[in-house]
Amino acid sequence: MPNNDLTITKEYRTIPVMHMFSFKGGIYPPERKEYTCNSVIADAFPSTKQVTIPVTMGGSPNECVVNIGDRVIKGQVIAKSDKYMSAPVHASVTGTVKKIMPHMVTGNTEAQCITVEADGSDETAYMHVLDPFTCDAKTALARIQDAGIVGMGGASFPCHVKLAPPADAKIDYMIINAAECEPYLTVDYRMLKEAADKVVDGLAIEMHILGNVKGIIALESNKLDALETVNAAIAKSPFASNIEVRVLKTKYPQGGEKNLIKALLGREVPSGGLPAATGCIISNVGTACAISDAFRLGKPLVERAFTVSGGACENPMNVRTPIGTNVGDLIPEVIRLKSGETAKIISGGPMMGFAMTNAMFPITKGTSGILFLSRKETYLGKEMPCINCGRCIDACPLALTPVMMARTITAHDLSASTQYGLMDCIECGSCAYVCPAHVQLVQRFRRGKSMVRAAKAASGGM
Repeated sequence: MPNNDLTITKEYRTIPVMHMFSFKGGIYPPERKEYTCNSVIADAFPSTKQVTIPVTMGGSPNECVVNIGDRVIKGQVIAKSDKYMSAPVHASVTGTVKKIMPHMVTGNTEAQCITVEADGSDETAYMHVLDPFTCDAKTALARIQDAGIVGMGGASFPCHVKLAPPADAKIDYMIINAAECEPYLTVDYRMLKEAADKVVDGLAIEMHILGNVKGIIALESNKLDALETVNAAIAKSPFASNIEVRVLKTKYPQGGEKNLIKALLGREVPSGGLPAATGCIISNVGTACAISDAFRLGKPLVERAFTVSGGACENPMNVRTPIGTNVGDLIPEVIRLKSGETAKIISGGPMMGFAMTNAMFPITKGTSGILFLSRKETYLGKEMPCINCGRCIDACPLALTPVMMARTITAHDLSASTQYGLMDCIECGSCAYVCPAHVQLVQRFRRGKSMVRAAKAASGGM
């Protein structure tokens, strides 16, 4: 529920805020955004001149449509599927296909990837420019799919599917999620500061596709110095009268879709349901920018901005690279690490990201950050027995019972773990963060979900 009217002081300015929206539960980890909040997004290129592009980055599995030895052009489709849920993948550089083989990706699994060696050419194979406000919704959705745009907040759900909700879903709000509640990450904040016009344009395009809806840009109170820039961009939009900025209390996981909808509108996503069930569609800041580029420039999703940070990183920054850039190929020319300091490498944020075995994995459409954490910033010890303190229950932003979920998963009682809310868990890590025994709760929940899905598949269920 919103607090009473208040005033927040940010740096040298005093900004009046009518309401601060929030939800019950959650945690307050150190923000650690000061490392990169003033870092302008810089372009970078891998030292090897090669990119390793996963064939599928969201949606239905794609098939490779190029061969080793082929010359491909930046923006050219190199993998696709005829399935509606698919999002094609494009060459992010112009050059020659060197390899098509499995490669390690985020999550420490292997996926089929296409390795392209750049030849230094500036040649592109973009689509034609398309006016998003004169074409019909079907044409606009086709453009978004052809551009390979997926959710860039992490889930990588195909955007054209999200913007075509079921006919019986009455959508009244299109929300840009600019909360960026994960510690360290500041790339969405920098996009608001540097490309607010593009963010608002992407939002307006989405609103136009959905029809008669209102737009909300939701950002946490620690980003209020972006407010003036965002409001100026809204004022220039043809949808200005239907777009507003709402300020959220700085808390984790304020940016989770279910929490965001509850905080902003007081609506609850039903168990097993999607935001569309509450009349909302949510996009990430980067997704909105990609949508704008797809129409205004004819540009497919071929590059990604992300935050590089952590105590083991000598030069924390926000950087933009071609999709498929191996993180290791940015070291040390772009990313400089403190000798012997790296205790953990994380793809994503520290709460919901994946700890990686090494840095030789590619940047994908859903990569929001790469963290190099020192020993002081992470726990490397073993977990201890649960002491039944109940802190995980208080912290859970969805009012689930993590302790019982974990206990029933360990006992292989999947029916009970599901009843306790396992499949509704968003894996935010709030429970693990407050656990004094350092129980690896999120890992258990991920394993439990896999067990539930496997059991359903074996029984012929969906």
